[in-house]
Amino acid sequence: MPQPSRQSGSPASQLAGFIAKFDPGVARTIRACRAALRKLLPTAIELVYDNYNFLAIGYCATERTSDCIVSLACSAKGVSLCYVHGTSLPDPQGILLGSGNQTRFVRLAGPETLKVPAVAAALRAAVKLSSTPLPVGRRGSTIIKSISAKQRPRR
Repeated sequence: MPQPSRQSGSPASQLAGFIAKFDPGVARTIRACRAALRKLLPTAIELVYDNYNFLAIGYCATERTSDCIVSLACSAKGVSLCYVHGTSLPDPQGILLGSGNQTRFVRLAGPETLKVPAVAAALRAAVKLSSTPLPVGRRGSTIIKSISAKQRPRR
């Protein structure tokens, strides 16, 4: 399994470097969607995985990946919001995409997509269904969990 970088620099500066690998338009979308999620989930811990296929930023109640509620999945094609336990969520409007056993996602044109009522409702439901509740009274942090040496092009 790839290990976190031994690079110097804060997690924030490392994450900024990961995002900078993307086409400028995609990078802007990533930064804007991340900022919007930080406002919506201010106590969540961001777990960052710069993997082969995606830059994934998970929003979790603890430092354990199993406690992630949603994640941003970022590729050269764009950004998606992945609901980790999406198959358990109500989806009366059929907005959730994917056919896996657990995860569902929506494509994000930008942070405004997070305000679409069905997307926001699914996010609220995901937070409620989380087996570990988000903490109260603290500010979230960012942790770089892994960096793959080999990655698909980000542009």
